[in-house]
Amino acid sequence: MIGLIQRVSRAQVTVDNQTVGSIDKGLLVLLGVEHADDETAAEKLAQRIANYRVFTDSEGKMNNSVIDESGSVLVVSQFTLAADTRKGRRPSFSSAATPEQAKALYLHFCEAMKKQGLPVETGQFAADMQVELVNDGPVTFELKV
Repeated sequence: MIGLIQRVSRAQVTVDNQTVGSIDKGLLVLLGVEHADDETAAEKLAQRIANYRVFTDSEGKMNNSVIDESGSVLVVSQFTLAADTRKGRRPSFSSAATPEQAKALYLHFCEAMKKQGLPVETGQFAADMQVELVNDGPVTFELKV
């Protein structure tokens, strides 16, 4: 499971010109699910992201998590993170989970984030989404489990 996290001052997802999820200060999580992933991986990644120290403390060092900052999380499913781009000019998605597996694990991941005590907003699984964000920093990390 792959989580591309971006520290944001605000982010939102729209589908058909309707906002389906939005946050102010917090993390935008683009989530890629691979066929070898399971619920344990989803829970482990959720715990890691919730506690990952990407916000600055009073001394300007990245020592605070989204929990410490009372931030929110916007989770967007993004199967393209599972792409194999090592060869050729076209990505291969052979390691990506099936849509059924990916949706179940995406929803499980979102619930696991909520269990960390965080406000969680989401995109719409398998929809054509427009994601807008203001990356604070910019700060972006790829976390894998």
